[in-house]
Amino acid sequence: MQKALLIHNPRCSKSRGAKEILEERGIEFDTIDYVKDGLKEKLLSHLPKLLGIPYEQMVRSKDETYKDLKLADKKLSNKEWIKVLMENPILLERPIFINGDRAVIGRPPELVLDLI
Repeated sequence: MQKALLIHNPRCSKSRGAKEILEERGIEFDTIDYVKDGLKEKLLSHLPKLLGIPYEQMVRSKDETYKDLKLADKKLSNKEWIKVLMENPILLERPIFINGDRAVIGRPPELVLDLI
């Protein structure tokens, strides 16, 4: 079985909170600092299925980059969303905890408990 994964931004209090919750409970997981290390196409292509939501609902629509790219005015395909998120990883909501074939956006951080 694959180890759980936390898509994490250490500068985000919600992300730090989710990481702390998992660590306190002794959950083994890998971490991706997606702002520093970026996001891989394979991971991004699976997120809508894992989360059960479209890309439009997993991005930070209040972020300046979202506004600068005028994403609210565009109808993007999944491939286009993947490209946008690979080029602008800061747009992805965080944290995202993946365990098995399910994922959750940890807002609030306690939502990660739903997957353990």
